Amino acid sequence: MNNIQTISIEKIDSESHLLFDVRSPKEYEEYHIPGAKCLSIFSNEERAEIGTIYKQISKEKAMERGLEIVAPKLPDFFKEIKTAIKENPEKQVVIYCARGGMRSKSISQTMAMMGLENLQLEGGIRSYRKQIERMFESYVQSRKNIIVIEGYTGTMKTKFLEKLFGEGYPVINLEEMAGHKGSIFGRIGEDPASQKKFESRLFERLKELEHSPALIIESESKRIGRVVVPDFLLEGKYTGTRIHIDMPFYLRVKYICEVYDPLLHKDEIEEAVIKLTKRIQPAIMTEIKDALVEQDYESVVSFLLENYYDPKYEFAEQKYQSQSIKVYGESFDDLYDQIKNKIDAQLLLNT
Repeated sequence: MNNIQTISIEKIDSESHLLFDVRSPKEYEEYHIPGAKCLSIFSNEERAEIGTIYKQISKEKAMERGLEIVAPKLPDFFKEIKTAIKENPEKQVVIYCARGGMRSKSISQTMAMMGLENLQLEGGIRSYRKQIERMFESYVQSRKNIIVIEGYTGTMKTKFLEKLFGEGYPVINLEEMAGHKGSIFGRIGEDPASQKKFESRLFERLKELEHSPALIIESESKRIGRVVVPDFLLEGKYTGTRIHIDMPFYLRVKYICEVYDPLLHKDEIEEAVIKLTKRIQPAIMTEIKDALVEQDYESVVSFLLENYYDPKYEFAEQKYQSQSIKVYGESFDDLYDQIKNKIDAQLLLNT
């Protein structure tokens, strides 16, 4: 008897549904539907074991082993789902796995037999991925207006984006979504996202900004850490409105030192700097290493800006044919007011 009811990804919303992800912890960590609770029926090791049995012996033996592993866990699954229902009586329980297959089907059916009403997600999390892919394709076709915040390394671009976001502007903070600050120090103090997790975060933000006249991003490279930025956003660097931030060199150095807190991350910073050995002249690299030994991080940052980041930025700037809107200031507040005024004017034009 099949007593499983299903639901499509298009009908899912966080206000009405309580999601349980029964994939392994590793799969869940890579990415999951926002708000879903992890209810892994197999550990990472157990999933690998069953996969090996499936490939090397048979599907039947893999299913038998899976049943042996899952059966003792069912009472705990029942209690967890039942507790969630009591705490959220207005929501429907939805159970999903990778493709809407055996894992979610077995748990959904068992919970239903135990009297816990639930729905199985059609197509599993793969249906969510397809939803993301469809949206990204629609943005390729629609070519949304993009406002790009640009400037040399250390010009507080991320800080400006965060404040704009806090005031309700249509900001997409790509570095935050990637869990990476976009430089050689980018992973320090961060939790780098997988490509799928990054795209999930971007998708959810784009849904929020569906009716916005424009999007605001920081000028980024194709890659931020280990994730790849979609082309429809990268094109904004060349076709969108560019607001170029300029500020005194010493403020950039001070800001970078504040962001990365070198005394707290000495080993990570040294490791990152050493990776640039082949890209910086030996004499300069010797001075940088000496400054590292002395823990003179302002000198380290100054050397890196002058001999690596600034030349790299200037080379990239040569690819642009359009003129940027320049703003200059010697304080964050002064620059923020200028940036905000420029953005307001652009948003007005795009409405």
